[in-house]
Amino acid sequence: MKLNGITDNPGAKKSRVRVGRGIGSGCGKTGGRGVKGQKARSGVRVKGFEGGQMPLYRRLPKRGFWNPFSKDYNEVNLGRVQAAIDASKLDAKAPVTIEALVAAGVCAKPRDGVRILGAGELKAKLAFEVAGASKSAVAAIEAAGGSITILAAATEATA
Repeated sequence: MKLNGITDNPGAKKSRVRVGRGIGSGCGKTGGRGVKGQKARSGVRVKGFEGGQMPLYRRLPKRGFWNPFSKDYNEVNLGRVQAAIDASKLDAKAPVTIEALVAAGVCAKPRDGVRILGAGELKAKLAFEVAGASKSAVAAIEAAGGSITILAAATEATA
């Protein structure tokens, strides 16, 4: 075999269609764009245009509000924490923090912290260091002999 003898399989390479190159090419005159009008021209974007009528996205009222200071917490139930301890993914002697929960696979990513919720049963004596917890979760943790520390929200220092 020689380098000058290597070729593509038949039909593997298609030549590009040269539009607007005369009637003999089969794609001449208008070049596949139909006839006249705005969309026959280059650089046209008509998404949402309704022929001069007020478009739907402007007829409907604006609604809602996005709070830029809102926090996005991971919500974890006590039953899920107990399941991670039973599967020995979480160390019962070490404090339960967001880093430990991410390492154990209970949470996918840290976000703004973790909030413990009271669903499920907790048997292990654990020390939680979390951003928040429900009243039922605090009661269940203390009933199991554990402790919970609510971390203060990290505020950015202005210089």
